[in-house]
Amino acid sequence: MKLYFKLLITGCLSSLITLFIYDKLNSEQIQVISDYQLDAPIKQVNYISNIEETDFTTAANKTINAVVHIKNTSNYIEDSKNWLYNFYGESAPKKIGSGSGVIISPDGYIITNEHVIEGASEIEVTINNNKAYKAILVGSDPYTDIAVLKIKSKSPLSYIPFGDSELIKIGEWVLAVGNPFNLNSTVTAGIVSAKSRDLNKLDRKNQSFIQTDAAVNQGNSGGALINTRGELIGINTAITSMTGGFVGYSFAVPSNLARKVFEDLLEYGNVQKGLLGVTGNALNQKLAERLKTDQTEGFYVNSVEPNLGAEEAGIIKNDIIIEIDNVKINKFSDMSGYLSTKRPGNSVRVKYIRDGKTFTINIILKKITRIIFLGMELKNISENDKKIIKDNVGVKITNIQNSRLYSFGIDNDYFLLEINDIEINDISEIDRINIESIKSILFMSASGEKERIIFE
Repeated sequence: MKLYFKLLITGCLSSLITLFIYDKLNSEQIQVISDYQLDAPIKQVNYISNIEETDFTTAANKTINAVVHIKNTSNYIEDSKNWLYNFYGESAPKKIGSGSGVIISPDGYIITNEHVIEGASEIEVTINNNKAYKAILVGSDPYTDIAVLKIKSKSPLSYIPFGDSELIKIGEWVLAVGNPFNLNSTVTAGIVSAKSRDLNKLDRKNQSFIQTDAAVNQGNSGGALINTRGELIGINTAITSMTGGFVGYSFAVPSNLARKVFEDLLEYGNVQKGLLGVTGNALNQKLAERLKTDQTEGFYVNSVEPNLGAEEAGIIKNDIIIEIDNVKINKFSDMSGYLSTKRPGNSVRVKYIRDGKTFTINIILKKITRIIFLGMELKNISENDKKIIKDNVGVKITNIQNSRLYSFGIDNDYFLLEINDIEINDISEIDRINIESIKSILFMSASGEKERIIFE
Protein backbone atom coordinates (compact mmCIF):
# COMPACT_ATOMS: atom_id res chain seq x y z
CA MET A 1 0.00 0.00 0.00
CA LYS A 2 2.84 2.36 0.88
CA LEU A 3 4.49 1.53 -2.42
CA TYR A 4 1.29 2.49 -4.25
CA PHE A 5 1.17 5.95 -2.61
CA LYS A 6 4.81 6.55 -3.40
CA LEU A 7 4.22 5.81 -7.08
CA LEU A 8 1.14 8.07 -7.11
CA ILE A 9 3.00 11.00 -5.53
CA THR A 10 5.94 10.55 -7.96
CA GLY A 11 3.56 10.57 -10.94
CA CYS A 12 1.83 13.73 -9.77
CA LEU A 13 5.11 15.57 -9.25
CA SER A 14 6.31 14.51 -12.72
CA SER A 15 3.13 15.82 -14.29
CA LEU A 16 3.42 19.15 -12.48
CA ILE A 17 7.03 19.57 -13.58
CA THR A 18 6.10 18.72 -17.21
CA LEU A 19 3.22 21.26 -17.18
CA PHE A 20 5.55 23.94 -15.73
CA ILE A 21 8.17 23.41 -18.45
CA TYR A 22 5.53 23.38 -21.22
CA ASP A 23 4.01 26.60 -19.91
CA LYS A 24 7.41 28.26 -19.78
CA LEU A 25 8.36 27.31 -23.34
CA ASN A 26 4.96 28.29 -24.72
CA SER A 27 5.14 31.77 -23.19
CA GLU A 28 8.58 32.31 -24.82
CA GLN A 29 7.19 31.24 -28.20
CA ILE A 30 4.34 33.67 -27.86
CA GLN A 31 6.82 36.42 -27.03
CA VAL A 32 8.80 35.68 -30.21
CA ILE A 33 5.67 35.89 -32.36
CA SER A 34 4.74 39.14 -30.64
CA ASP A 35 8.16 40.64 -31.46
CA TYR A 36 7.75 39.65 -35.13
CA GLN A 37 4.38 41.37 -35.32
CA LEU A 38 5.81 44.53 -33.83
CA ASP A 39 8.46 44.63 -36.58
CA ALA A 40 5.91 44.30 -39.39
CA PRO A 41 4.62 47.91 -39.47
CA ILE A 42 8.21 49.22 -39.78
CA LYS A 43 8.78 47.11 -42.91
CA GLN A 44 5.50 48.31 -44.35
CA VAL A 45 6.54 51.96 -43.91
CA ASN A 46 9.79 51.31 -45.80
CA TYR A 47 7.83 49.71 -48.63
CA ILE A 48 5.54 52.72 -48.96
CA SER A 49 8.61 55.00 -49.05
CA ASN A 50 9.94 53.16 -52.13
CA ILE A 51 6.62 53.57 -53.95
CA GLU A 52 6.78 57.33 -53.46
CA GLU A 53 9.87 57.45 -55.73
CA THR A 54 7.58 56.93 -58.75
CA ASP A 55 5.92 60.31 -58.17
CA PHE A 56 6.77 62.24 -61.38
CA THR A 57 5.08 65.54 -60.54
CA THR A 58 8.31 67.32 -59.57
CA ALA A 59 10.13 66.25 -62.73
CA ALA A 60 7.14 67.18 -64.91
CA ASN A 61 6.78 70.62 -63.31
CA LYS A 62 10.49 71.29 -63.83
CA THR A 63 10.39 70.55 -67.54
CA ILE A 64 6.95 71.13 -69.01
CA ASN A 65 7.56 74.88 -69.56
CA ALA A 66 10.85 74.20 -71.40
CA VAL A 67 9.39 71.95 -74.11
CA VAL A 68 8.08 73.92 -77.09
CA HIS A 69 5.83 73.39 -80.07
CA ILE A 70 7.52 73.90 -83.45
CA LYS A 71 5.68 74.76 -86.65
CA ASN A 72 7.62 74.33 -89.89
CA THR A 73 6.31 76.13 -92.98
CA SER A 74 7.89 75.38 -96.34
CA ASN A 75 7.07 75.81 -100.01
CA TYR A 76 5.29 72.71 -101.22
CA ILE A 77 6.92 73.15 -104.63
CA GLU A 78 10.30 74.86 -104.74
CA ASP A 79 11.24 74.19 -108.38
CA SER A 80 10.44 77.34 -110.36
CA LYS A 81 10.40 75.28 -113.58
CA ASN A 82 7.48 73.24 -112.34
CA TRP A 83 4.26 74.09 -114.20
CA LEU A 84 2.23 73.99 -110.98
CA TYR A 85 4.49 76.60 -109.37
CA ASN A 86 4.13 78.83 -112.45
CA PHE A 87 0.37 78.36 -112.32
CA TYR A 88 0.11 79.44 -108.68
CA GLY A 89 2.88 82.04 -108.84
CA GLU A 90 3.76 83.54 -105.44
CA SER A 91 0.71 81.90 -103.87
CA ALA A 92 2.10 78.40 -104.42
CA PRO A 93 0.86 75.82 -101.90
CA LYS A 94 2.57 75.67 -98.52
CA LYS A 95 3.44 72.59 -96.50
CA ILE A 96 3.10 72.89 -92.73
CA GLY A 97 4.69 70.40 -90.37
CA SER A 98 4.95 70.34 -86.62
CA GLY A 99 6.98 68.80 -83.86
CA SER A 100 8.60 69.55 -80.54
CA GLY A 101 11.77 71.13 -79.23
CA VAL A 102 13.65 71.56 -75.96
CA ILE A 103 14.92 74.88 -74.59
CA ILE A 104 18.39 74.13 -73.23
CA SER A 105 19.51 77.64 -72.19
CA PRO A 106 17.74 80.68 -70.69
CA ASP A 107 18.77 82.83 -73.68
CA GLY A 108 16.66 80.77 -76.09
CA TYR A 109 18.74 78.01 -77.68
CA ILE A 110 16.55 75.05 -78.66
CA ILE A 111 17.41 71.49 -79.67
CA THR A 112 15.06 69.56 -81.94
CA ASN A 113 15.23 66.92 -84.68
CA GLU A 114 16.61 67.81 -88.10
CA HIS A 115 13.62 66.15 -89.76
CA VAL A 116 11.24 68.45 -87.84
CA ILE A 117 12.62 71.59 -89.55
CA GLU A 118 13.87 70.04 -92.81
CA GLY A 119 13.14 72.27 -95.82
CA ALA A 120 11.65 75.02 -93.66
CA SER A 121 11.26 78.50 -95.10
CA GLU A 122 9.80 79.73 -91.82
CA ILE A 123 9.98 78.30 -88.28
CA GLU A 124 7.62 79.33 -85.49
CA VAL A 125 8.15 78.29 -81.86
CA THR A 126 5.35 78.41 -79.27
CA ILE A 127 6.22 77.99 -75.60
CA ASN A 128 3.92 76.64 -72.88
CA ASN A 129 2.38 80.04 -72.04
CA ASN A 130 1.23 80.34 -75.70
CA LYS A 131 3.78 83.02 -76.62
CA ALA A 132 5.01 82.53 -80.18
CA TYR A 133 8.46 83.41 -81.56
CA LYS A 134 10.11 83.39 -84.96
CA ALA A 135 13.12 81.07 -84.78
CA ILE A 136 16.33 81.06 -86.77
CA LEU A 137 18.15 77.87 -87.72
CA VAL A 138 21.62 77.87 -86.17
CA GLY A 139 22.63 74.56 -87.77
CA SER A 140 21.63 70.96 -88.29
CA ASP A 141 23.16 67.52 -88.72
CA PRO A 142 21.18 64.87 -90.64
CA TYR A 143 23.69 62.22 -89.55
CA THR A 144 22.45 62.45 -85.94
CA ASP A 145 19.06 64.04 -86.80
CA ILE A 146 19.78 66.98 -84.49
CA ALA A 147 19.09 70.67 -85.24
CA VAL A 148 19.66 73.83 -83.20
CA LEU A 149 17.30 76.82 -83.23
CA LYS A 150 17.46 80.24 -81.55
CA ILE A 151 14.66 82.51 -80.37
CA LYS A 152 14.89 85.96 -78.77
CA SER A 153 13.01 86.66 -75.55
CA LYS A 154 12.99 89.78 -73.38
CA SER A 155 13.13 87.68 -70.22
CA PRO A 156 15.04 84.47 -69.36
CA LEU A 157 13.29 81.30 -70.46
CA SER A 158 12.69 78.07 -68.58
CA TYR A 159 15.17 75.42 -69.73
CA ILE A 160 16.09 71.80 -69.06
CA PRO A 161 19.64 71.05 -67.85
CA PHE A 162 21.56 68.24 -69.51
CA GLY A 163 21.90 64.94 -67.70
CA ASP A 164 24.53 62.27 -68.37
CA SER A 165 22.88 59.74 -70.70
CA GLU A 166 25.79 57.35 -70.18
CA LEU A 167 24.69 56.84 -66.56
CA ILE A 168 21.10 55.79 -67.22
CA LYS A 169 20.25 52.17 -66.55
CA ILE A 170 17.88 49.73 -68.21
CA GLY A 171 14.71 49.66 -66.13
CA GLU A 172 15.07 53.28 -64.96
CA TRP A 173 11.93 55.46 -65.02
CA VAL A 174 11.82 58.20 -67.68
CA LEU A 175 9.32 60.77 -68.95
CA ALA A 176 8.64 61.82 -72.54
CA VAL A 177 7.49 65.44 -72.91
CA GLY A 178 6.22 66.79 -76.21
CA ASN A 179 3.29 67.79 -78.42
CA PRO A 180 1.82 64.64 -80.04
CA PHE A 181 -0.99 65.35 -82.53
CA ASN A 182 -0.69 69.06 -81.54
CA LEU A 183 -1.70 68.23 -77.97
CA ASN A 184 0.63 70.69 -76.26
CA SER A 185 2.60 69.83 -73.14
CA THR A 186 1.86 66.11 -73.01
CA VAL A 187 3.80 64.01 -70.49
CA THR A 188 4.04 60.21 -70.66
CA ALA A 189 6.02 57.81 -68.48
CA GLY A 190 7.90 54.58 -69.12
CA ILE A 191 11.18 52.85 -68.45
CA VAL A 192 14.45 52.58 -70.35
CA SER A 193 13.98 49.37 -72.35
CA ALA A 194 17.42 49.23 -74.01
CA LYS A 195 20.52 51.30 -74.78
CA SER A 196 22.71 51.63 -77.89
CA ARG A 197 19.87 50.52 -80.16
CA ASP A 198 20.61 50.64 -83.92
CA LEU A 199 17.44 50.64 -86.03
CA ASN A 200 19.18 50.25 -89.38
CA LYS A 201 22.58 48.59 -89.54
CA LEU A 202 22.86 49.19 -93.29
CA ASP A 203 22.48 52.97 -93.41
CA ARG A 204 25.29 55.55 -93.25
CA LYS A 205 23.96 57.08 -90.04
CA ASN A 206 25.42 56.60 -86.60
CA GLN A 207 22.49 55.24 -84.62
CA SER A 208 22.81 54.48 -80.93
CA PHE A 209 19.36 55.23 -79.52
CA ILE A 210 17.90 55.00 -76.05
CA GLN A 211 14.84 52.73 -76.30
CA THR A 212 11.90 53.40 -73.99
CA ASP A 213 8.28 52.30 -73.65
CA ALA A 214 7.06 55.82 -72.82
CA ALA A 215 4.29 56.63 -75.32
CA VAL A 216 5.59 58.71 -78.25
CA ASN A 217 3.58 59.63 -81.35
CA GLN A 218 3.68 62.01 -84.30
CA GLY A 219 4.53 65.47 -82.99
CA ASN A 220 6.73 64.15 -80.18
CA SER A 221 9.79 64.31 -82.44
CA GLY A 222 12.35 66.73 -81.01
CA GLY A 223 10.81 66.63 -77.54
CA ALA A 224 12.47 65.78 -74.24
CA LEU A 225 13.23 62.46 -72.62
CA ILE A 226 13.97 63.21 -68.97
CA ASN A 227 14.87 61.29 -65.83
CA THR A 228 13.02 61.55 -62.50
CA ARG A 229 15.29 64.45 -61.47
CA GLY A 230 14.09 66.54 -64.43
CA GLU A 231 17.37 66.27 -66.38
CA LEU A 232 17.50 65.93 -70.17
CA ILE A 233 18.79 62.47 -71.09
CA GLY A 234 17.51 62.24 -74.68
CA ILE A 235 15.75 63.85 -77.65
CA ASN A 236 12.74 61.78 -78.75
CA THR A 237 13.28 60.97 -82.40
CA ALA A 238 11.64 57.83 -83.79
CA ILE A 239 9.17 55.02 -83.37
CA THR A 240 9.01 51.65 -85.08
CA SER A 241 5.45 50.98 -86.13
CA MET A 242 3.42 49.22 -88.81
CA THR A 243 0.58 51.72 -88.35
CA GLY A 244 2.41 55.03 -87.86
CA GLY A 245 1.30 55.20 -84.22
CA PHE A 246 2.84 54.15 -80.93
CA VAL A 247 3.00 50.37 -80.50
CA GLY A 248 4.99 50.01 -77.32
CA TYR A 249 8.45 51.48 -77.76
CA SER A 250 10.19 54.60 -79.01
CA PHE A 251 13.73 55.87 -79.50
CA ALA A 252 15.69 58.93 -78.40
CA VAL A 253 19.07 60.41 -79.32
CA PRO A 254 21.17 60.29 -76.10
CA SER A 255 21.70 63.68 -74.45
CA ASN A 256 25.49 63.33 -74.46
CA LEU A 257 25.43 63.12 -78.25
CA ALA A 258 22.83 65.89 -78.63
CA ARG A 259 24.89 68.16 -76.39
CA LYS A 260 28.07 67.50 -78.35
CA VAL A 261 26.31 68.25 -81.68
CA PHE A 262 24.86 71.45 -80.19
CA GLU A 263 28.28 72.65 -79.02
CA ASP A 264 29.94 71.73 -82.34
CA LEU A 265 27.34 73.57 -84.43
CA LEU A 266 27.75 76.70 -82.31
CA GLU A 267 31.55 76.65 -82.29
CA TYR A 268 32.50 75.14 -85.66
CA GLY A 269 29.36 75.27 -87.81
CA ASN A 270 29.53 71.51 -88.37
CA VAL A 271 29.94 68.34 -86.34
CA GLN A 272 33.49 67.35 -85.40
CA LYS A 273 34.13 63.61 -85.59
CA GLY A 274 36.97 61.89 -83.82
CA LEU A 275 38.04 58.64 -85.45
CA LEU A 276 39.59 55.65 -83.73
CA GLY A 277 40.88 54.36 -87.07
CA VAL A 278 39.67 50.76 -87.18
CA THR A 279 37.25 48.80 -89.35
CA GLY A 280 35.68 45.46 -88.54
CA ASN A 281 32.61 43.76 -87.13
CA ALA A 282 30.78 43.25 -83.86
CA LEU A 283 31.28 39.69 -82.63
CA ASN A 284 28.50 37.13 -82.31
CA GLN A 285 28.41 33.36 -81.97
CA LYS A 286 28.59 32.68 -85.70
CA LEU A 287 31.49 35.06 -86.32
CA ALA A 288 33.31 33.81 -83.20
CA GLU A 289 33.15 30.23 -84.49
CA ARG A 290 34.52 31.30 -87.86
CA LEU A 291 37.35 33.23 -86.20
CA LYS A 292 37.95 30.38 -83.74
CA THR A 293 37.64 32.56 -80.66
CA ASP A 294 35.69 32.07 -77.44
CA GLN A 295 34.85 35.78 -77.34
CA THR A 296 31.26 36.40 -78.52
CA GLU A 297 31.11 40.07 -77.53
CA GLY A 298 33.26 43.01 -78.55
CA PHE A 299 34.50 44.60 -81.78
CA TYR A 300 36.75 42.48 -83.97
CA VAL A 301 39.39 44.57 -85.78
CA ASN A 302 39.60 43.52 -89.41
CA SER A 303 41.90 46.36 -90.54
CA VAL A 304 43.60 49.47 -89.18
CA GLU A 305 43.53 52.80 -90.98
CA PRO A 306 47.03 54.22 -91.63
CA ASN A 307 48.16 57.36 -89.81
CA LEU A 308 45.27 57.33 -87.34
CA GLY A 309 45.25 56.86 -83.58
CA ALA A 310 44.67 53.11 -83.40
CA GLU A 311 47.65 52.33 -85.62
CA GLU A 312 49.89 54.75 -83.73
CA ALA A 313 48.88 53.18 -80.41
CA GLY A 314 49.65 49.66 -81.62
CA ILE A 315 46.23 48.14 -82.44
CA ILE A 316 46.54 45.43 -85.11
CA LYS A 317 44.29 43.13 -87.11
CA ASN A 318 42.56 40.37 -85.06
CA ASP A 319 42.52 42.44 -81.86
CA ILE A 320 39.13 42.47 -80.09
CA ILE A 321 38.07 45.76 -78.46
CA ILE A 322 35.96 45.06 -75.35
CA GLU A 323 35.88 48.42 -73.53
CA ILE A 324 36.36 52.13 -74.22
CA ASP A 325 36.61 54.41 -71.17
CA ASN A 326 34.93 51.69 -69.06
CA VAL A 327 32.02 51.49 -71.54
CA LYS A 328 31.51 47.82 -72.36
CA ILE A 329 31.49 47.09 -76.10
CA ASN A 330 28.94 44.37 -76.87
CA LYS A 331 27.98 45.55 -80.35
CA PHE A 332 29.06 48.11 -82.93
CA SER A 333 26.53 50.73 -81.80
CA ASP A 334 28.07 50.67 -78.30
CA MET A 335 31.38 51.76 -79.77
CA SER A 336 30.11 54.14 -82.45
CA GLY A 337 27.59 55.71 -80.10
CA TYR A 338 30.21 56.50 -77.47
CA LEU A 339 32.85 57.71 -79.93
CA SER A 340 30.31 60.04 -81.56
CA THR A 341 30.35 62.08 -78.33
CA LYS A 342 34.10 62.70 -78.74
CA ARG A 343 36.11 65.12 -80.87
CA PRO A 344 39.42 64.99 -82.71
CA GLY A 345 42.21 65.29 -80.16
CA ASN A 346 40.31 63.56 -77.35
CA SER A 347 42.04 60.62 -75.70
CA VAL A 348 40.15 57.39 -74.95
CA ARG A 349 41.27 54.41 -72.88
CA VAL A 350 40.79 51.20 -74.87
CA LYS A 351 40.80 47.68 -73.43
CA TYR A 352 41.33 44.91 -75.97
CA ILE A 353 42.11 41.20 -76.22
CA ARG A 354 45.02 39.82 -78.23
CA ASP A 355 45.90 36.12 -78.29
CA GLY A 356 43.79 35.53 -75.19
CA LYS A 357 45.49 38.25 -73.14
CA THR A 358 43.93 41.58 -72.11
CA PHE A 359 45.70 44.91 -72.67
CA THR A 360 44.80 48.57 -72.06
CA ILE A 361 46.14 51.56 -74.02
CA ASN A 362 45.33 55.22 -74.64
CA ILE A 363 44.37 56.26 -78.18
CA ILE A 364 44.18 59.84 -79.50
CA LEU A 365 41.19 60.33 -81.80
CA LYS A 366 41.90 62.08 -85.08
CA LYS A 367 39.91 64.02 -87.62
CA ILE A 368 38.20 62.11 -90.40
CA THR A 369 40.55 61.86 -93.41
CA ARG A 370 38.37 60.15 -96.01
CA ILE A 371 34.77 59.28 -96.73
CA ILE A 372 32.95 56.95 -99.12
CA PHE A 373 30.19 58.70 -101.07
CA LEU A 374 28.32 57.42 -104.16
CA GLY A 375 31.07 54.87 -104.77
CA MET A 376 33.81 57.51 -104.52
CA GLU A 377 36.54 57.70 -101.89
CA LEU A 378 36.95 61.40 -101.10
CA LYS A 379 39.69 63.24 -99.20
CA ASN A 380 40.33 66.89 -98.41
CA ILE A 381 42.62 68.64 -100.87
CA SER A 382 46.34 68.93 -100.10
CA GLU A 383 48.60 71.98 -100.44
CA ASN A 384 49.64 70.77 -103.90
CA ASP A 385 45.99 70.39 -104.91
CA LYS A 386 45.34 74.01 -103.93
CA LYS A 387 47.70 75.08 -106.72
CA ILE A 388 45.28 73.49 -109.21
CA ILE A 389 41.96 74.56 -107.68
CA LYS A 390 41.10 78.22 -107.48
CA ASP A 391 39.60 79.51 -104.19
CA ASN A 392 40.57 76.22 -102.47
CA VAL A 393 37.12 74.79 -103.12
CA GLY A 394 36.45 71.08 -103.45
CA VAL A 395 37.51 67.63 -102.28
CA LYS A 396 39.64 65.08 -104.13
CA ILE A 397 38.55 61.71 -105.55
CA THR A 398 41.25 59.20 -104.59
CA ASN A 399 39.39 56.04 -105.62
CA ILE A 400 36.26 55.46 -107.66
CA GLN A 401 34.15 52.32 -107.98
CA ASN A 402 31.03 53.83 -109.50
CA SER A 403 30.72 52.51 -113.07
CA ARG A 404 28.17 55.15 -113.98
CA LEU A 405 30.60 57.94 -113.11
CA TYR A 406 33.30 56.11 -115.06
CA SER A 407 31.04 56.20 -118.11
CA PHE A 408 30.96 60.00 -117.84
CA GLY A 409 34.76 60.11 -117.78
CA ILE A 410 35.07 60.83 -114.05
CA ASP A 411 38.19 59.10 -112.69
CA ASN A 412 40.72 59.07 -109.85
CA ASP A 413 42.41 62.40 -109.09
CA TYR A 414 39.34 64.35 -110.19
CA PHE A 415 37.92 66.94 -107.82
CA LEU A 416 34.33 67.24 -106.61
CA LEU A 417 33.58 70.97 -106.40
CA GLU A 418 29.82 71.38 -105.91
CA ILE A 419 26.67 69.40 -105.09
CA ASN A 420 23.35 71.04 -106.05
CA ASP A 421 25.26 74.27 -106.80
CA ILE A 422 26.60 74.38 -103.22
CA GLU A 423 30.38 74.48 -102.81
CA ILE A 424 32.00 71.59 -100.92
CA ASN A 425 34.96 72.73 -98.83
CA ASP A 426 35.46 69.75 -96.51
CA ILE A 427 34.53 66.07 -96.56
CA SER A 428 32.68 66.57 -93.24
CA GLU A 429 30.06 68.49 -95.25
CA ILE A 430 29.25 65.36 -97.27
CA ASP A 431 27.50 63.73 -94.30
CA ARG A 432 24.90 66.50 -94.33
CA ILE A 433 23.77 65.67 -97.85
CA ASN A 434 20.70 63.53 -98.44
CA ILE A 435 21.57 61.30 -101.38
CA GLU A 436 17.97 61.35 -102.63
CA SER A 437 18.08 65.17 -102.91
CA ILE A 438 21.07 65.28 -105.28
CA LYS A 439 20.24 66.97 -108.58
CA SER A 440 23.70 67.87 -109.89
CA ILE A 441 27.41 67.44 -109.14
CA LEU A 442 30.21 69.59 -110.54
CA PHE A 443 33.56 67.84 -111.14
CA MET A 444 36.94 69.11 -112.31
CA SER A 445 39.87 67.19 -113.78
CA ALA A 446 43.50 67.70 -112.80
CA SER A 447 43.94 69.72 -115.99
CA GLY A 448 41.19 72.15 -114.94
CA GLU A 449 38.35 70.96 -117.19
CA LYS A 450 34.95 71.08 -115.48
CA GLU A 451 32.03 68.73 -116.05
CA ARG A 452 28.60 68.90 -114.44
CA ILE A 453 26.48 65.74 -114.17
CA ILE A 454 22.71 66.24 -113.94
CA PHE A 455 20.67 63.56 -112.13
CA GLU A 456 17.12 63.24 -113.39
